[in-house]
Amino acid sequence: MKAILTDITKCIGCFECVAACKAAHGLPNDVPREWHRNDGLSAQNWTSIVSKPGSHYIRKQCRHCLEPACVSACPVAALVRTDTGAVIYEPSKCIGCRYCMIACPFGIPRYDWEKAVPYIQKCDMCYDRIIQGKQPACIEACPTQATIFGDRDEMLAEAHRRIKEEPDKYLDRVFGEKELGGLSVLYIGDIDLEFLSYPARSNTPVLPKTTTTAMSAVPPAFVGMGAVMGGLYWFCKRREKVQAETKKDEGAQ
Repeated sequence: MKAILTDITKCIGCFECVAACKAAHGLPNDVPREWHRNDGLSAQNWTSIVSKPGSHYIRKQCRHCLEPACVSACPVAALVRTDTGAVIYEPSKCIGCRYCMIACPFGIPRYDWEKAVPYIQKCDMCYDRIIQGKQPACIEACPTQATIFGDRDEMLAEAHRRIKEEPDKYLDRVFGEKELGGLSVLYIGDIDLEFLSYPARSNTPVLPKTTTTAMSAVPPAFVGMGAVMGGLYWFCKRREKVQAETKKDEGAQ
């Protein structure tokens, strides 16, 4: 399983990763809209740079969760978590319900309002490049290696190594290591990064598991309600038929 490690202390805010992402996916120039969140992400921007005081620049993108809430919420399996760690989107299956947008704790999926037949858009970790043995385009473009790519275990080991070697430089936390079941996009830095997401600590439960009871009840409830409604329909029709036959008999007399 692959992962991305972003060290925000190395990011200079050059936006090369943003440009590389757009070029790799053929994304057009973004047209800001009133309904866009102020984080740089949109249907045309799958990665962005968030600026914070003290010359801190933080790259924002899909976290590619190990237990993705968007995949769990999608009723038609248009979102799929792959063996590479990338969570990808299959537009041919999408019905436009946007449940994934509601389910995502990081607010990542965006709706493409510019198209007559809109689809969800989000980072796919350059899945097509990964399966060819290449790195994501954003990783190759970074001039300072603020963001690197490799096996998730190796990225975690590298993150902890940096923290251990320079404890005065980094917060003692790898963001994404355990939160919400773990992520494939990891961060280390010298500031708290909770603003990037739903408040999640290392003991925050995996979101899909918190809804398992409710979601598992949907199929039997659907079938049961169908049976009840079918029974009521049959009963009403049967009563109407009996009443009609009774009136017919009375008229014949």
